[in-house]
Amino acid sequence: MSEIMDHPFAKSVSATDKCKKLSELVHPEDSLAILIEADPDAMSSAMALKRFFWRKVQRAEIFHINTIQRADNLAMINLLRIDQKPASRLRPKAFDRLAVIDSQPSHHEAFSGLSFDIIIDHHPIDPTSRAAFVDIKEEYGASATMMTEYLKAAGIKPSPKLATALFYGIKTDTANFARKSLANDIDAFRYLYRFTNLNIIKKIESSEITRQALEFFRSAIENVTFIGDKACIYVGEVGNPDILVLIADFFMKLAETSWSIVSGIYEGKLVVILRNAGFRGNAGKIAQRLFGVWGGSAGGHSGAARAEIPLDEIPGAENGTADMESRFLKQVRRWR
Repeated sequence: MSEIMDHPFAKSVSATDKCKKLSELVHPEDSLAILIEADPDAMSSAMALKRFFWRKVQRAEIFHINTIQRADNLAMINLLRIDQKPASRLRPKAFDRLAVIDSQPSHHEAFSGLSFDIIIDHHPIDPTSRAAFVDIKEEYGASATMMTEYLKAAGIKPSPKLATALFYGIKTDTANFARKSLANDIDAFRYLYRFTNLNIIKKIESSEITRQALEFFRSAIENVTFIGDKACIYVGEVGNPDILVLIADFFMKLAETSWSIVSGIYEGKLVVILRNAGFRGNAGKIAQRLFGVWGGSAGGHSGAARAEIPLDEIPGAENGTADMESRFLKQVRRWR
């Protein structure tokens, strides 16, 4: 039985020493399950951990706890052929070791009841995160940076597929280094660049919609209402509110449009997305003024805002959602 770490590694511990401890934690006959809440950083980090344990364990598999719906994430999975399974197929007793990466056990109820041997993350430290191996670097911009350092310390050259995944993981989690990051993130990014397939990166980043989403775009184009310089669209029921964001951004590309206001119904709520490209007006304040009066939550920044109102709080919605579009447009027309 491996000794449990009460605290993550100190900053003074080198990546080489961590790799040594990580290798000593497993045996050739072991099987390893790697759990993630899938996004580019988590998926690429899990791929790197799986590569690290190649030929060190009998088998290693990746399981994601969330439903993956974003078009760019789906493109990443398809283009890089990421091998992972939904956590509903995980049978913990079938694995000797469990790892969680780019997250911590307390971050999601899907992790509850599981005893992890390995925790690797860059989010703020939760004192309850305890395992035989705990490496949490909250000052890092991405877990993919940490895993790149592990691979380098272990003398493992990443394949183009793995390098591309890690490169994109760092790129997204640091928002192209607009978010908090370290020189370590930049160093890892530069190191991976030489192995990365930039054409795949471009394709992933340009993959904003799926074929299923095309129907919503068609409907939006056919039903858009222009009120001055405002493009107003009611979409109806959606399976993912991200489609409303994509449509709102799309209509901001019109030369005549300074505002885009898109609404739809998701899980019993009216969701409204606002975009503003002008010098005048504040999307957050407009969201609060127009839709905050209905209840729920509304707010945001000058250029982008969001409102979410339970249907049962909207006046008249108890009669159904058939005339929700007219109520939405009437509310926008009150804006002077």
